[in-house]
Formats: sequence, structure tokens, C-alpha cells
Amino acid sequence: MVFLVNIARVVFAPLVEPLRAAFGFSGGTIGLVVTMAWVGSAVPRMPTGYLLTKVPRHTVVLGSGALLTVAAAVTAVADSFATLAAGALLMGLTSGAYFIAANPLVSELFPDRVGRAIGIHGMSSQLAAVSAPLVVGGVLLVTDWRAVFWLIGGVAAATTVVFFLIARRAEMPEAGRDDKDFVGALTRQWPIILTGVAIIGATGFVWNGVFNFYVTYLVEVKGLSEAVARNVLTGVFAAGVPAFVLTGRVAERVPYVPLMLTILGGFIASLLALTAVGSLWTVVAVSVILGYVVHSLFPALDIYLLDSLPDENRASAYALYSGTMMLVQATGSAVLGALTDAGFAFDALFRLFSVGLLAILVVLFGLYVTERLPRGASPV
Repeated sequence: MVFLVNIARVVFAPLVEPLRAAFGFSGGTIGLVVTMAWVGSAVPRMPTGYLLTKVPRHTVVLGSGALLTVAAAVTAVADSFATLAAGALLMGLTSGAYFIAANPLVSELFPDRVGRAIGIHGMSSQLAAVSAPLVVGGVLLVTDWRAVFWLIGGVAAATTVVFFLIARRAEMPEAGRDDKDFVGALTRQWPIILTGVAIIGATGFVWNGVFNFYVTYLVEVKGLSEAVARNVLTGVFAAGVPAFVLTGRVAERVPYVPLMLTILGGFIASLLALTAVGSLWTVVAVSVILGYVVHSLFPALDIYLLDSLPDENRASAYALYSGTMMLVQATGSAVLGALTDAGFAFDALFRLFSVGLLAILVVLFGLYVTERLPRGASPV
């Protein structure tokens, strides 16, 4: 399930150029379509957190699979900007609802191995990002972009049925049954929620714009062919596969906050390095490092929150964090597309974004050394 719901978000990145050609979209317009998928992923997170105070987590996971089946079909038949954007929004909705229900469920299924469990779950999600450019490339060799979404819809329908049959027989954990106070989770856990948003919100905003326009950037700025650029994007996502697993293991051995701040510094350095290199192999090398570093940050944040939050607040507080940070990062593609349409160069924008992230890192480090940055959640 996690493979499918994540491919629903990331599949638009390798389809940016085919969709621009099919519909005649500008960079800003196609960036808005991509943004709709991420806005869709953000919108249901807080409502889903409240819903989880009423219904079991696995029920929401099942519903997200059913919705993905419908959303893929809507996108496949899109014939205008409005219908394509609506399909992207619906596909994003499935991932938002899924992750809010599934991540707490995974952490509660394996309470003694939260880091490893979240790492493996994240790795499975990242395999979708790795596969997306390959699936798109393979489908486009024999047919058009619509077949990509028909394929996703068909597999989603089959997987949802299988999940239903498995969940009906499985024994679910009871840890989340006391998580009934959504507002109370906010008032009690706002320091750790705000810390998570501060670290991942701006970083996710930058990364959302970067990876969705990665193929365009490599073609227009680095001079690569579209096929080679798509393969490089695959390498960026592939580097994230071991990042999830290794970060999960490391997070079980070192303090969470220094780990997250170190990873953020590595992302800034990698993004700056990308603007400085020019040859094919240096671009590939930096891209792989960039992909590994940024995909280490996501499990680090999830483990920090899910392992620190008490049972009574876990899903609710995680939904508040996740919904807020996704709303921040979802606009990254639209903003980057609009700025490049206005004449700003990719490299100049990437450097500007890096400086902004560096300023945030300095502030966070200052708060950490003065012990004003929470190292864990508030007890119930």
C-alpha cells in the first residue's frame, strides 16, 4: 500500500515534460498541477488525525486504497487543466490520509523497534519514487501518459482487496485506543510539533520544487538529454532507499535533534554543490549524495516524533505536525515554476533557497545549544 500511495504523489515529476507537451502548459501551470498533488497530500492530514480518534487506523488505510483507485481513473481521463489538477489533488489526498494512519500504526506494531520499522516502511515508500521514472519511461515507450494512471488504478484496486483480507484476520495493537483528544494533543505537544515543522517545512518546500523540476533543470541548465535526466532523477530517488533504513538504525543510537540538524546541513551543502558542478559524472555524483541526504531527513523527523510522543497523543500530534509541514512544502513546485517563468535562473534560485535554509539552521542550532529546542515530547 505504501508503495502505491507514494507513487501517486511522485509520478507527476517524471511526467512534467510529457504533460507540458500534451497540454501545452507553461512551467508555472505544470508546476501548479504538481503542487495540487502535494496540496492534496497536505489537506486531509489534520482531518484524518481527528478521524483516527473515532475509527481504527487500518480502516483509514483501507479507505485510502479505495480512493486511490478512483483518483487514478479520474486523472487518466483528464482533458483539461481543471480535470488534471483535480485528479492530482485526489491522488494526493490518498497519500495524506494513508501516512497519517499508517505511520502511527507501524510504530505501535513495533514499539521496541520504532526506528527500524519506520525505516523499512519509508524504504518501501521510497521504492515507489525510484520506480516512478522507470515505470513512466517504460509506459511512454509503448503508449501515452494516460496508461500510467490506468496502471496505478488497476494495481491499487487489487492491493486494496488484499489488504482488506489480511487486516480482517490480523490482531491490531491497542496503543492508540486512548488517543481521543485531538485538541489536547495540540495544547500539550505544540513544542515538539513546532520543532518538527521548523526543521522539515522549509526544507520540504525547497525539495518539492527541486525534485519536481529536476528533469527540466538538468535538460535546460546542465545540457543533458531528457532520457539521461530522467535516469539521474531515478538515481536521486534510489539513493533514498538505503537512507531510510540506515537512518532508522542510526536514530536508535544517537540523539535525535543533533542528527536532524546535521542532515539539514548536509542538504544545504549538497544543493549548493549541484549548482557548481557541470560535467555528467559530477552531476550524477552530487545528485546521488543530495538524494541520500534529503531522504535521511524524513525518517529522522518521523522517528523523533513517533518514538517520543505518548500513546495518548501520538496520532493526533503527528497529524498536526504532518498537516502543517505539508501545507508549507506543497507550494514549492508552483513557486519555483512561477519564478522561472518570470525569468529567474534555476541556479540562482537554488542558491537563494540554500541561504534561506542556512539561516534557519543557524537559528535552530542556537536554540538547541541554549536548550530551548525540545529533545522529546511532553509527558501526559
